[in-house]
Amino acid sequence: MEGYPIWVAAALALWGYVGIVLQLGPGLWWQEALIAGAVTGLIVGDLPLGLTIGATLTLMSLGLWTYGGATIPDFQTGAIIGTAIGALGGGMSAGLAVAVPTALLMTQMDVLGRAVTTFFIHAADRYAEEGNERGLAWMHFLGQIPWGLTRAIPIFLAVWLGAGPIQSLVHSMPAWFTDGMTTTGRILPALGFALLLSQLPLKRYWPFLLLGFILFAYLKMPVIGIALLAVAVGFIVNMVQAGGQSNV
Repeated sequence: MEGYPIWVAAALALWGYVGIVLQLGPGLWWQEALIAGAVTGLIVGDLPLGLTIGATLTLMSLGLWTYGGATIPDFQTGAIIGTAIGALGGGMSAGLAVAVPTALLMTQMDVLGRAVTTFFIHAADRYAEEGNERGLAWMHFLGQIPWGLTRAIPIFLAVWLGAGPIQSLVHSMPAWFTDGMTTTGRILPALGFALLLSQLPLKRYWPFLLLGFILFAYLKMPVIGIALLAVAVGFIVNMVQAGGQSNV
């Protein structure tokens, strides 16, 4: 499989750079795997593939967040590289085979980006002690560069070089490592749901959880249908409660 033109690699690298930097500021959610996959699909000409891989990785990322600066798998980079590689001809299976290991391996680049950024933090401390507002502002601005480059450089090289080098890297990994990443990828969605459920008042509303489980597991209702039913049930319960309070 061949790679992409250099402008495609540059555009996706720029998206990865901006997406991960904006995660620290405005909160536009450009780093979400679903959005990154959709944008990548538009650029490489396979939007359905981008949406499919992005949605799959978003499902894996549910409940995972960089709480307190913790490093988590980089599903944005996984969605971009996975979609680009899958669009070269391998489809969803080839894309996910690359996306999941990429997301997990990018945790090492995340640690590198955080470590290098401390140089600018210490420099900003010195400028703050000196009362140098201009220097402090520049350190704040420059501090995002290593953070963004840890995503932009791997994305650019992977997309530009194409599937061959990435697949060679994946195939060179020992079986125990790839098996472990595959198992981790399958566990992450369950872990995400468990984290979300731990934040919900399940002891009080457990019948709703049981109802949703029955609809999905036994009656095979699609998730979108269950979500719409949940919205309707929520409004009905709210109206009943509001009616009871007005009667009192």
